[in-house]
Amino acid sequence: MSSSMDERPDRIRIGDRSVSLPRLREWAAAVADDLHGMDRVAIETTPTMETVVGVVGALLAGTAVVPVPPDAGPREREHILRDSAARALLVPAGEARGASRSDQARGAGRSDQARGAGRSDQARGAGTAADGSGLPVVPVDLRRTSATRHPEPGPERTALILYTSGTTGAPKGALLSRGAIATCLDGLAEAWRWTPDDLLVHGLPLFHVHGLVLGVLGPLRVGSRLHHVGRPQPERYAAAGGTLYFGVPTIWSRIAATPAAARALRSARLLVSGSAALPTAVFDGLAALTGHRMVERYGMTETLITVSARADGPRRPGAVGLALPGVRTRIVDEQGRDLPADGAAMGELLVAGPTLFDGYLNRPDADAASRSADGWFRTGDVATIGPDGWHRIVGRASTDLIKSGGYRIGAGEVEEALLAHPAVREAAVVGLPHPDLGQQVTAFVVADGVTGAELVDFVARQLSVHKRPRAVRLVDALPRNALGKVQKKRLVEG
Repeated sequence: MSSSMDERPDRIRIGDRSVSLPRLREWAAAVADDLHGMDRVAIETTPTMETVVGVVGALLAGTAVVPVPPDAGPREREHILRDSAARALLVPAGEARGASRSDQARGAGRSDQARGAGRSDQARGAGTAADGSGLPVVPVDLRRTSATRHPEPGPERTALILYTSGTTGAPKGALLSRGAIATCLDGLAEAWRWTPDDLLVHGLPLFHVHGLVLGVLGPLRVGSRLHHVGRPQPERYAAAGGTLYFGVPTIWSRIAATPAAARALRSARLLVSGSAALPTAVFDGLAALTGHRMVERYGMTETLITVSARADGPRRPGAVGLALPGVRTRIVDEQGRDLPADGAAMGELLVAGPTLFDGYLNRPDADAASRSADGWFRTGDVATIGPDGWHRIVGRASTDLIKSGGYRIGAGEVEEALLAHPAVREAAVVGLPHPDLGQQVTAFVVADGVTGAELVDFVARQLSVHKRPRAVRLVDALPRNALGKVQKKRLVEG
């Protein structure tokens, strides 16, 4: 990448603020000076330039980053800060509590050497967090720059401690190394032909793998431009003029429902969907409007991205592609026995390779439960693998593999059938306890002008009769998390 491209003032754009790569490095180096010697630091990951600078600065210093969702409730926030043992909290300079104007001015005027030497003094001068955690606050001040060149930490060092969604108990902190992240991003760059000539556009939250690792660290590693549009509205995606777009199915569904915005993406090179299954109807609708067949990929916090369709290969609705370089996958039954890669057998997906996390922080019990007897990571997702290596994710083993009347039924197949009905906008299928069948196929549907009985008949005409929903519950909306994933546990628990 040429230095002139580096110095473009819009190389990294977050909302309405832009920066060149040299200036970003100078801002981040000032943060790294302040954090020198800290092993981990928390940051509230709002979609702002300060978040990007804070994360990059911590990584330059070799400090592990603990992202805190900006909408986390008091209990979740307190758990993350306490469990992670973060040494400080990075906040935008204007929000640093307890620091006088003169203290901040003195910090801004220090030499590079003095900033590094006075890191702990400066953290104390900025006061402590106003959330009751008692953590010292380190301000991210975009008026400060540094020319310090920090040594590159080793690939084994922890880069991120990402907390899982906590669907089973309190969230767990997954330890992701610098080497695992680099391997993942290099594999995706090769699969997607991602180059410095690209402009990546997205509006994803910055506390997950999708938005933070792929959406921020990815462009920085590849050298491409980045435009984070803030709220991921169809009109903002359409106006961005990108070559590469990231989104979750909820975003793509809204874009498909806004034809003018969708057509504006025809000039893009690649549209990528992840974090949840993309409905076939949305895949087909976007193909017609944009001229692009979507690239789908699969991953988890603990594994990063392990499987993806390629830029130079086929894209199949409902399928997530091939294992990335160095990644190995297999499917097993409930007893851990290997199942055939014939495209029909459904089993739990196991993953091994260099992108895997280094374990859960403070949770050896969870570490042990997440590994098979021979050391493979148990994803908890049900999948099929075809003879050609293509993967199809059926869903979570706990909620999406329904055992009803002796049959094994994938919830995703029933959901796709329901979504093919023109009146259905959203659908989620779960197995609810049944005294005779074991589990009853039950659909929660957002629809207009159709009855539950009509939908049961509609599915029965498309699929095997035993796969039809035994009950359809018409609802106003489905419960979703920040990435648009349906929270099926809430549906099962009632």
